[in-house]
Amino acid sequence: MSEPEKQGKNNLQYAYNLTLASIAGQVGCLTLIIIFGALFAGLWLDGRMDSKPMFTILLLVGSVPVTLFLMFRVVKSATKRIVQVPAQAFPGLATGANNPDFTEDMSDYFKSAK
Repeated sequence: MSEPEKQGKNNLQYAYNLTLASIAGQVGCLTLIIIFGALFAGLWLDGRMDSKPMFTILLLVGSVPVTLFLMFRVVKSATKRIVQVPAQAFPGLATGANNPDFTEDMSDYFKSAK
């Protein structure tokens, strides 16, 4: 594999890894916000109504399906924005035509979710 092909493969892998890290960061922050919001709202309601720990437990348990739904939506919308790398961008790299040892098709990493 020539040096430009190696560099192109490394750039594609780096971009893919950054995209995955970004999605994971968004999902993690969203999860924390929802859980802490449910916790503090539950503690506040329990304090106002002297019903410890009923509202806290209900809101925390109720936040699980909300978190899963929103997590799914964030990942789905983020994967729709991932674009496929055209084979013409890196001749010989996307198909492995110039290198029999290169069996991985890099364009598969960037397929859009339909």
